[in-house]
Amino acid sequence: MRGENDTTAVEERLRELAAHLRGPRRLKADLLTEARHGLLDAVDAYRGDGLPATEAQRRAVAEFGSPAQLAPAYQAELAAGALRGLSLRVIALATVAFVAGDLTWQGSSWGGSPPPAAYQLLSASVGWIWAAAFVLAALALLLARRSALRGGAADRAVGAGLTGIVALGALTGSALFAWSVGLWDAALTWPPMIIGVVVAAAGYLWLGRAARTWLLAAR
Repeated sequence: MRGENDTTAVEERLRELAAHLRGPRRLKADLLTEARHGLLDAVDAYRGDGLPATEAQRRAVAEFGSPAQLAPAYQAELAAGALRGLSLRVIALATVAFVAGDLTWQGSSWGGSPPPAAYQLLSASVGWIWAAAFVLAALALLLARRSALRGGAADRAVGAGLTGIVALGALTGSALFAWSVGLWDAALTWPPMIIGVVVAAAGYLWLGRAARTWLLAAR
């Protein structure tokens, strides 16, 4: 069994590395755990060669590399993971919007009155925006699966585009709801509409957290 003194330098190096990294918590923890196992295996190997604990740690840590040397590769992996998480959330929310979006209007008392042409254009735009977000998110997942995205220019371009589309979708969706309430007072008391707004608001916050995580990881 290793004593506390057998891992002091290892844990210090891992803390230094962790301070340089930003990204999904679970993935970050997994990467650091993997690094810890590798370092401890190296320490054990040096101890097996007869080196004292302090020297074994020093050599293992030196061989592992400095945080400045290691952080770019780890950060690229975190950025890719953050983009995968954002893409999955976009696909999930876009699918819900496609399937359940029209249900907020079906059976409403104002359904027979046609809205202004500009309103119809805005309503159609919301659908187009989320369709584009779905396609871009699916592309991000496809490229990530092929290991094409690892913190490079393509990764940042797709992530920036996806974040921008999500923000635009939230703005247009909010504007459509506000306009709906202005046109039809009954919308405020229509249960499907209320449920839809609550789900949409929760979804926007859910996506917002994922987008923020990606922005921090890719910065």
